[in-house]
Amino acid sequence: MIRANDPVLFTRRIPNDPMHRPATIRLRTSLFEDAVAIVESEFASDLSLDDIARRVASSRRQLQRAYSEIGSTTFREHLTAVRMERAAELLRIRGLTVRDVAHRVGYRQPAQFAKAFRRHHGIAPSDFRANGRFSSAGTASAVSSVTAA
Repeated sequence: MIRANDPVLFTRRIPNDPMHRPATIRLRTSLFEDAVAIVESEFASDLSLDDIARRVASSRRQLQRAYSEIGSTTFREHLTAVRMERAAELLRIRGLTVRDVAHRVGYRQPAQFAKAFRRHHGIAPSDFRANGRFSSAGTASAVSSVTAA
């Protein structure tokens, strides 16, 4: 699960920047954390930056800055990363087709999903499953949390 305070995924650049006031840092951190929570829980729905900004009571530009400065990413990159990690978890379930996985993680077109999956993981979703590109540790808990969504 991607978290705002995950040091591997998000490098906090703002606190070392003397140009930003502590209040600005707190605001952007809060916006970013709220946006991450929404993406984590609703990744399979049709999310947009404007929708998230409205829901966290911010402007589109302020949320873009929060993603850039706090998360060192963009909204679209973050959403895609969450979807691709969930897709990898779902591909561990042999009963689901690539089409089913694509729909469960928010893609209407399986071809678009496959292209995004290849770009993110470096392998086609069907090959990922066939090659067993995953560890068995934690598979049951990861899969149960994804299928419940």
